[in-house]
Amino acid sequence: MAAVFPDVGVSVHDAAEARRIFALSMPEPPREPPVGEVSDRLIRGPEGAPELPVRIYRPYEEELAGGAAPTVVFFHGGGWVLGSLETHDATARAMCRASGAVVVSVDYRLAPETRFPEPAEDAYAAVRWAAENIAELGGDPEALLVAGDSAGGNLAAVCTLMVRERGGPRIAHQLLIYPSTDPLAETESRRLNAEGYFLTEAAMNWFGAQYFAPGSDLTHHYAAPLRADLSGLPPAHVVTAGCDPLCDEGRAYAAKLRDAGVPVSEAHFPGMFHGFLAVGDLLPDSSEAMAGLGKVIASTASDRKIHGEDGGPEG
Repeated sequence: MAAVFPDVGVSVHDAAEARRIFALSMPEPPREPPVGEVSDRLIRGPEGAPELPVRIYRPYEEELAGGAAPTVVFFHGGGWVLGSLETHDATARAMCRASGAVVVSVDYRLAPETRFPEPAEDAYAAVRWAAENIAELGGDPEALLVAGDSAGGNLAAVCTLMVRERGGPRIAHQLLIYPSTDPLAETESRRLNAEGYFLTEAAMNWFGAQYFAPGSDLTHHYAAPLRADLSGLPPAHVVTAGCDPLCDEGRAYAAKLRDAGVPVSEAHFPGMFHGFLAVGDLLPDSSEAMAGLGKVIASTASDRKIHGEDGGPEG
């Protein structure tokens, strides 16, 4: 993964150049696993902003078992600068297959062309659109979820704060996959995992400089949800990796949610690195993490139940 990823913050400092290198280096994304239907469309963005591209993944009809399906609004990672519908196509497909849910992958605007908090506003607009069109999408109004990995996990968490402050729509569950929860965090995992495990401290600093304009309030809860009052938020499932600089702030977020009275399940994989979910079936831990996400998603539908234990191996 490190071999194809642009060395941002070290030898690559321009976002457009980073995207060019990333696009040239990435292999052709596999169209696996198969799902029932995939469609691209444009949806309404925030007021005064352009429309948002989304890609909608639907399960096979037999996986719906005659019932209404959950709907997951998914935000890709990439430091708010990189990533697209294409880079996370396989992840969205796997989530659809693992859960039997409709997955709406959102192509929010990227930094530095669009900076904090506008990508978060894009994310909230996509959640509102999904809620307004839930009958066309999954059909279960009680089973609307948000999910995201890394920077996308930050956006998913921020969406739950926006929903609470703005009076809806209701979110049934939040799925946070190695999320960024505090750009000012000084944690042990950031120190120990600063080099050698794909995501580096230099890259995180560069991503932050692209997303947050000079003078931005990095303690604002839309930037650092870990610093927010977390009471009254939807139940959460938090996936963390032991060899990830973001590990400690992800686990701290789960702990703070729990302290605020929010139901939380965790899947912690001590030997994994940031981005491991994208590896898919090549890694048993990735398969286990996705299976766990699928069970949590499926459990939100009114006619489905979760099976097995939450989470991965603790360490």
